[in-house]
Amino acid sequence: MGSSHDTLLAAVLLWLHLFFILIISARAKVPAIIVFGDSSVDAGNNNQVPTIARSNFRPYGRDFAGGEPTGRFCNGRLATDFISEAFGLRPIVPAYLDPAYNISDFAVGVTFASAGTGYDNATSDVLGVIPLWRELEYYKDYQKRLRAYLGDWKAIDTLSNALYVISIGTNDFLENYYSFPHRRMQYTIDAYQEFLIGIARNFIVDLHGLGARKISLGGLPPMGCMPLERAQNLANGNDCMETYNIVAMRFNAKLYDLVMKLNKDIPGLQLVFSNPFYILLQIISKPSLYGFEVSQRACCATGTFEMGYTCSQRSLFTCPNATKYVFWDAFHPSEQTNRLVADSVVKTVLSKFL
Repeated sequence: MGSSHDTLLAAVLLWLHLFFILIISARAKVPAIIVFGDSSVDAGNNNQVPTIARSNFRPYGRDFAGGEPTGRFCNGRLATDFISEAFGLRPIVPAYLDPAYNISDFAVGVTFASAGTGYDNATSDVLGVIPLWRELEYYKDYQKRLRAYLGDWKAIDTLSNALYVISIGTNDFLENYYSFPHRRMQYTIDAYQEFLIGIARNFIVDLHGLGARKISLGGLPPMGCMPLERAQNLANGNDCMETYNIVAMRFNAKLYDLVMKLNKDIPGLQLVFSNPFYILLQIISKPSLYGFEVSQRACCATGTFEMGYTCSQRSLFTCPNATKYVFWDAFHPSEQTNRLVADSVVKTVLSKFL
């Protein structure tokens, strides 16, 4: 009798132990930020890739700690850096391919993003950058390294409680669909959006299958209001390209629907839609409300078309104070804009994970 009683007691204690582990795990704060995407969240992976889509030179990084260029397409930090800090983690999320960092750094934050990439493999081919599927392969490699570093149980806990941030899609339209004829010959704009949504769906399903639970899917910005697009809109007085903004809004609506469907279809998934469109449009439309002076042009060089290697330190036109500008280069927000967008996304969407 005693033996069976002891066995039952041991079983109950084991069940209670596992139950409390589950409770603690469910309540655990986010231990790491894990990022996938394009130049909006690339902290320097492209430095290790043979591509012209780089920013590891001045004046990029001018306002970053130490004033050093890192490969971020910004004068300073990215939105994901500010999100990491808001979650009580490090003030930067390092690039996975950056040799200056190792697995102890990546254990609390890592980005696999590559400037110039997109959902569509054809987009990454344009500038010879890392395709999205390869970012996922790097993540699998990261999982193995994390297990070796933390041990299986702690690694599993970190991977299941981490916040996964996906920020991608703008290049699919501006650097691919509208720049080259191939996809336009294959797809209407609506059909192309559905094609991309299918890739986004599969990526999230794969990520969930690898252990991700808390995922933020980012929407498109008002891409028609980027200085590069405005500079080409001569017929409308360099105003925003409304056709591009409408495409962004429609694609964002499809992404939102995808988020709702996947949350319903996949038990345990906590997928949120982080939409930067409206906060960015508000900042661009009413810059003075946010402490900015210029939103039509960028800080770097003439502020109309320069980015990457054309955003040169030798330009006499580069502004002395980037905090007055919504955009750093013709395609990318300034650090101050990144800070405001991150703050908005954390307060409105990501706060559920805090």
